[in-house]
Amino acid sequence: MAGGPAKPEITYADFDKVDIRAGTIVEAEPYPEARKPSIKLKIDFGTEIGVKKSSAQVTKYYTPETLVGRQVFAVVNFPPRQIGKFMSEVLTLGFPDGEGDVVLGAIERRVPDGGRLF
Repeated sequence: MAGGPAKPEITYADFDKVDIRAGTIVEAEPYPEARKPSIKLKIDFGTEIGVKKSSAQVTKYYTPETLVGRQVFAVVNFPPRQIGKFMSEVLTLGFPDGEGDVVLGAIERRVPDGGRLF
């Protein structure tokens, strides 16, 4: 099976613990100090959550300039994670292409920042 063995089944209650929200990238800058080429992001999740930082390995398909204004999905309830000298506060979501490079998940129509995936 491509992608490795199947993951164990989870219940809806398990899934409901993962808080995935929509946010708009308001700032993006290169992060050359990262082990893998990355871009530092500031993402606005609306008034309830606010602006959070993330580091994303998306340099093959995106530049900082093309990311600003784009809406993305992110897990907002993981604990912060140190990425080199940068503290990532949310996990921005994407999918690997055939070569393992990240393609960001797309939101088809604009939604309110902070909207929760369900």
